[in-house]
Amino acid sequence: MGGEFVDEKAGAVHYEESARKHSVSSQGRRRSSFDQANLAMVLPDKTHLAESAYNDSIEDLPTSWFVWIVAFTASVAGALFGYDTGIISAVLVYLGNDLGGRPTSASEKEAITALCSAGAFIGAIIAGLTADQYGRKVAIYVGCFLFTVGAIIQGASFSVGQMVAGRLIVGFGVGSAAMVVPLYIAEIAPTKVRGRLIGLNNMSITGGQVISYGIGAAFAHVPHGWRYMVGLGGVPSIILACLLPLCPESPRQLVWHNRMEEAERVIRKIYKGASDEQVRNKLALIHHACEEAKELNYSQTRWSKIKQLHTVPANLRALICACGLMVISQMSGFNVLMYYSATLFDIVGFSNPVAVGLVVAGTNFIMTWINMMCVDPIGRRRILLCTVWGMAAGLMAVAVAFSFIPINRETLEVTSDNIRTPAIVVLVFIIWFVAFYGVSVGNTAWMSTDFFDMPVRAMGTMWLTCSCWGSNIIVSSTFLSMMKGITPVGAFGFYAAICGIGWVLIYFFYPEVSGLTLEEIKEVFQHGFGVRYARNLRKERAAEIKERMKNSERPLAVGH
Repeated sequence: MGGEFVDEKAGAVHYEESARKHSVSSQGRRRSSFDQANLAMVLPDKTHLAESAYNDSIEDLPTSWFVWIVAFTASVAGALFGYDTGIISAVLVYLGNDLGGRPTSASEKEAITALCSAGAFIGAIIAGLTADQYGRKVAIYVGCFLFTVGAIIQGASFSVGQMVAGRLIVGFGVGSAAMVVPLYIAEIAPTKVRGRLIGLNNMSITGGQVISYGIGAAFAHVPHGWRYMVGLGGVPSIILACLLPLCPESPRQLVWHNRMEEAERVIRKIYKGASDEQVRNKLALIHHACEEAKELNYSQTRWSKIKQLHTVPANLRALICACGLMVISQMSGFNVLMYYSATLFDIVGFSNPVAVGLVVAGTNFIMTWINMMCVDPIGRRRILLCTVWGMAAGLMAVAVAFSFIPINRETLEVTSDNIRTPAIVVLVFIIWFVAFYGVSVGNTAWMSTDFFDMPVRAMGTMWLTCSCWGSNIIVSSTFLSMMKGITPVGAFGFYAAICGIGWVLIYFFYPEVSGLTLEEIKEVFQHGFGVRYARNLRKERAAEIKERMKNSERPLAVGH
């Protein structure tokens, strides 16, 4: 598919074989709107193309401000994602009798919360199936519309049904943003800053959550303040829709749809100062990658790819590993804190629970930045093994602290005023848990797209996103019921057990793929789950690099 991440430099090496596959007849079939002169411009001599991909790469140019501005603009959708998932925490505390003239029940609060996740589940699927056909920007425009409409419906709600409908519509936008924005940024970004720019979107998500808690605290004591909280979510989406015309479509999407001249203009903006030759070579590399992807997808239906994803052992192991880590990240209980932290801190007696929840969101924001800076040099597996145990320990401490807090299981209200120390312990270890979560599975789980082989990468990414929102629905729709049914001690003990089991599974089944090429990652899962194989492969590569460095220094030493 056009949105699959293809190694363009590797594509140059295979250019000669592809040129034979995509001859004049193939060009006439797929690119009837372009004459041979245009094709000659786009497809320079193949020998020169292969050489320039390594010796005169456009990727060596400094990153332009244009790229950062476009990525920041697109990341506003990520901030909306974070805002709409975080603001519900404050809204649930201050609904009062505004929906139906009576207090909102626990089951209704769970429905209001869970419907956003359910909408995101559906929105991610729809965006994944349509983004290639209609383009990345169209999907973001649709997300803006859904965010705005959902915010208006929520702010004007006077019944639980209206509120649920608004949350569902916002959920469609959340799922669309979660699926499309990282894909759009990855296709716009130069290779050397791609990780940081995708990390910018993750930072925007957690930043949106921080803003939502700040807005929640600001309107906490305003009459019907929750309406302002949800209504303000429509303002950034309108701003984003106004800024999007200034952002280009992904050059890969333009090439995919044979809009070569537009793609060339976009590449010149992305790579400021590039020569005509560099631009033509980059365009040819993208063109080759798209043609190769089309050839791979030409005879395959979506169903055949899903079947291939589940029946080929290496693909299945990659799917289990990627989706398994995502489920652990969602079932660990973090989203309980995002959705219900204000409710939770209100239960244990804090006078301004939303402001206290802001500390939790701020901690996650900071740790997301640390993860973005450390994950490549340290490695994903090492970070996970060093932090997931801390998540389990923090949740166990929270469970123990709740055993000293007397709570009415029917109303979830504290029956004593003398709980100052246990309440502080709960807050401290929730922050502890969030710190370990933010630097590990919170962001690492989204990096598993590269586990999948190219022909099934789009479907694998879709399953990864669906496993996120599917498990999110389970957590968000059961937390308050668990608090009543098995007590807070049992609920947080359950989440601690998930983290503990997750650490064991990561140790035995999660390979270290940081620093490996996509082709090498494919080999990893052809050797079981490849934990030992990946370790040995990384050692071999490190030894080869060390040997090459020695050889490159040897002539200098002799000359000196």
